[in-house]
Amino acid sequence: MSQLIVREAFALSALNTFALPAQAAQYCALSDSSQLPEVLAAQQRSGLALFVLGGGSNLLLTQNLDAFVLHMTTQGKRVLSQQADVVLVEAEAGEAWHPFVLWTLSQGFGGLENLSLIPGTVGAAPVQNIGAYGVEINDRLHSLDAWDCQQEQLVTLNAQDCAFAYRDSCFKREPARWIILRVRFALYPAASTPLALEYGPIRQHLSHLDIAQPTPADVSRAVCAIRAEKLPDPRQLANAGSFFKNPLVPAQQALALLAQYPAMPSYPQADGQTKLAAGWLIEQAGWKGYRDGDAGVHANQALVLVNYGSATGAQMKALAQRIQTDIHERFAVALDIEPIVI
Repeated sequence: MSQLIVREAFALSALNTFALPAQAAQYCALSDSSQLPEVLAAQQRSGLALFVLGGGSNLLLTQNLDAFVLHMTTQGKRVLSQQADVVLVEAEAGEAWHPFVLWTLSQGFGGLENLSLIPGTVGAAPVQNIGAYGVEINDRLHSLDAWDCQQEQLVTLNAQDCAFAYRDSCFKREPARWIILRVRFALYPAASTPLALEYGPIRQHLSHLDIAQPTPADVSRAVCAIRAEKLPDPRQLANAGSFFKNPLVPAQQALALLAQYPAMPSYPQADGQTKLAAGWLIEQAGWKGYRDGDAGVHANQALVLVNYGSATGAQMKALAQRIQTDIHERFAVALDIEPIVI
């Protein structure tokens, strides 16, 4: 067991994919979940609020964190059970998400292929209920283990317990309450995986490669190619992926907008609302490729805000607010920020 080290005034610029300058009042990396009681005791002694950090890929730091930052770095992944029609796999919270997806595919399991190349960690994935190309975490999550700071006990939650919604969960609504330790997924043997191919570009990419009967690995490669073409690699250009949620509007409002903008992408939902494409709205408003100093909107994907070098979190937030105001004035649509804003 490694020694537990708590650091003061710890720089977080390398631990958030926006590369924003900020410090944690106290910082501790948890590489062994058995040390959690010791970590919690240190946090209580500090008198600081708890903040759980994963991969830092869904975070906008506009100021220093006056908190005890618990960085989940635990590692480990395993197959728990394998039957003819379902496979149960488990990963520790600190595992990087995309390498974990690739590992499941290499083991011959499907189900997570549409979620390939999403940055972040396994433990952070349920917080945001990450999703892409027709699949969300709640579609594949079996259960997870978490420490409930409110009840001071270890609990096991299933997908229903997590109260998932679009880019939302009980963990996001009560961030100081939960520490996700490990997550389990119900997957499929590759040959019997129900592939989600509704997203047009996936079919187009597979068709271009003359793949008529794709495997989960084929879908993963297609998703990676599509994402790499549109989304900047945070290691090359600092960003937090999709910055705004796709807005949900009443069906009547969507119809009115479609009458004015017939090419506007729209996706009717089961609850009667209609989901709009935030990126399309932002691009139509002329923000794609916009830059103000080192804070900008990506040239290939209007949904992504980028830090070209030395932008601060306050500058990124100010740009986001200008975009929100403009979209509301033009389309009467409210855009919600997807990352957690500090």
